[in-house]
Amino acid sequence: MKKPRIRALALASQTRMVLLGGIWLSLFAYAGRPLLAGAAAAGVAPAVAWTLLLALAAVPALPLFSGRRSSAHWSGYAILALFSTLLVLVLLGDLFRGAYTLARLAMPAWPLLDPRTLSLAILGAAGALTLVGVWQARCPRVRNVTVPVEHLPAELDGYRIVQWSDVHVGPTIRRAFVESLVERTNALRPDAVVITGDLVDGYADDLRDEVQPMRGLRPRDGVFYVTGNHEYYWRASEWIPLLQSLGLDFLKNEHRVLRDGKLVIAGVTDPVGRDTHRQDPDRALAGAPAEAVKVLLSHRPQTAEAASRLGAHLQLSGHTHGGQFFPFNLVIHKFQPIAKGLHRVGRTWLYVNRGTGYWGPPSRLAVGGEITVVELRCA
Repeated sequence: MKKPRIRALALASQTRMVLLGGIWLSLFAYAGRPLLAGAAAAGVAPAVAWTLLLALAAVPALPLFSGRRSSAHWSGYAILALFSTLLVLVLLGDLFRGAYTLARLAMPAWPLLDPRTLSLAILGAAGALTLVGVWQARCPRVRNVTVPVEHLPAELDGYRIVQWSDVHVGPTIRRAFVESLVERTNALRPDAVVITGDLVDGYADDLRDEVQPMRGLRPRDGVFYVTGNHEYYWRASEWIPLLQSLGLDFLKNEHRVLRDGKLVIAGVTDPVGRDTHRQDPDRALAGAPAEAVKVLLSHRPQTAEAASRLGAHLQLSGHTHGGQFFPFNLVIHKFQPIAKGLHRVGRTWLYVNRGTGYWGPPSRLAVGGEITVVELRCA
């Protein structure tokens, strides 16, 4: 009885792989039409052009077989960034072509639309937008946010918290990127630095050297860190001691009292955590001084309702990436009610960082990354 079932499961798995492969190749063929037009304009034979297009479709799979080789990851993710942009532009181009054709039925005097010219224009636009997306991904901007706090002690007026979130140190975000973040953060003269999860995207043994520059962070009151979902995908039990050795204060459903009891910075683990890492906002703020200004760090924005119930003045989160790049930034609100920026949730201010790094394709088209400077001010 077991052998037929095993054969059936294997067949089902193979069928799924074939179907997914067919869908993948179909999408690449559809999005790659401008490339074929460009090849034709350059005099490349159609058979050669199609072979190159199918080869490009296989490039994103290289990271699955390349281990830690960064060049393979860069190639695969760069092709994904280009083709995701091409897919959107080709779809928009087809809609425009259809509308133009209908318009010509009413106004035959309009000139015919040259399909090759449109395809070459789409190809040029996709290349340019891909470069813009890479630049926005690799050069996060400093974003200043002022949070008004009622009854803020005078000593905390102007208190500066620099937030990183979703850096995703991993296949294409390496030591040089982290060094740049540390240098830029120190130049902001923060009172505290907070990291709201998804700092890493790989195993500690592979990325140990890439995160070493974080040892150089120099805030006045410390560097505070909470886990995101990706830490648990890559053995949080190994990452947390390593990050603590670099000076990061890991808040596992707990808090720290700062500035003579006037400020509390608390943190919760990500909901992916289990057992001793199960998320517990009540425990994170239990015993905190009642009159202190309370800042809660949570990777996911959804904790804000609990933060309001517990009397937190501010919650800092990430996770959403703000959609990361066009057109996903237009639909992220369907999955994340609060995807970016400063919002009021009950009695609590919630700020959602759009991400300091990126995940997957090195693109942040229309959704630039950010190093956030949160400044507390008297309301």
